[in-house]
Amino acid sequence: MKTTLIATDGSLASREAVRFGVELAEEQGAVAVLVHVVPALDVIPTPGFGANGKVPHEVVADDWTPLKDAAAVASERGIWSRTVLLQGDPASQIVEHADEIGADLIVVGSRGHGAVASALLGSVSRAVLHKARRPVLVVREAAVPAADGSARDEVLAAG
Repeated sequence: MKTTLIATDGSLASREAVRFGVELAEEQGAVAVLVHVVPALDVIPTPGFGANGKVPHEVVADDWTPLKDAAAVASERGIWSRTVLLQGDPASQIVEHADEIGADLIVVGSRGHGAVASALLGSVSRAVLHKARRPVLVVREAAVPAADGSARDEVLAAG
């Protein structure tokens, strides 16, 4: 394996995917290509009933944060990585970029919403699995033990 594409959005599940993907790249002597996808358009509220406007997404410093965090994980392990910020539909952009660079593996995180929530909310990992013509590794968000010893899912507060 020469190239591993690791997708991140900064969520707990994607951070776990980054850690796992970087470890795998290290074991295989592969380059880690870290990818984050931002929207091409931002939805803005407009006056009127049920109408929303759309404007082109302006890339800002915060858009790079998941990539900087992922690159730090790779750097800590001594792995050479490359960061790529893409715009558009996340699953399509991930798959297209993997094809462009000839990635041997795509690593994505999954929050594990379950069938009903995934059907309602959509799932980037599911769409990547459907669209990709190369191996995909889905890393599930791990349950973190609570202080009382019971298992619970860790919730990441958005800031």
